[in-house]
Amino acid sequence: MSLLELRDVHTFIEQFHILEGVTLDVPEGDIVALLGRNGAGKTTTLRTILGLNPARTGSVEFDGEDITGHRSFDIAALGIGYVPEYRAIFADLSVEENLRIGEREKGDLARKEDFIFGLFPDLKRLIRLPGTNLSGGQQQMLAVARALVADNRLLLIDEPSEGLAPVLIEQMMEAIRQLSDRTTVLLVEQNFIVASRLAQHYVIIEEGQSVQSGAMSDLADDKETIRRYLGAG
Repeated sequence: MSLLELRDVHTFIEQFHILEGVTLDVPEGDIVALLGRNGAGKTTTLRTILGLNPARTGSVEFDGEDITGHRSFDIAALGIGYVPEYRAIFADLSVEENLRIGEREKGDLARKEDFIFGLFPDLKRLIRLPGTNLSGGQQQMLAVARALVADNRLLLIDEPSEGLAPVLIEQMMEAIRQLSDRTTVLLVEQNFIVASRLAQHYVIIEEGQSVQSGAMSDLADDKETIRRYLGAG
């Protein structure tokens, strides 16, 4: 069963036609990787799902409900969390204050802290420090952790490995594997090795259009497709 469905979505940013027909399915309980070259439309797809860049035509359905054109606040309230590219934490707020911002209901953090600090033990140690004092990897962990505070059924994660050292990439991958036991994940990831090790399914976007999708295990063996659309392999 698909928790999220996009059908022939077209999205404009000002006069620019960014998404020119994106169709994808995200099965409940799985990790789906959204792949493509820089500028293909991956981040815009995530923002369209959330209503930050609303679809002009086509449809976005979450758990069987058409959310096309809904306000971003209302979409998030349905149980969709977002980890944007470049982390977007509040640098002057402490780790704890950043996490509390993720609460949808009072007490969310208290109910989730064992799970969150189990995934990211460094954050518990750094709980009183301001975000500006964290390393890039710690800031990325905080951005993901903040999206886990509320009870989100779907997590949209944009480039979690970008700029991280290899040892931190491994830690982030393990955290995403663990959180996928309770949360469906749609992942934008430029690093194909990371994406192939995490995701069960993939969707490739090229020039604003979804051009191919399927099982990640099949794509990992398809060197021609990887070279054609991702410039890797």
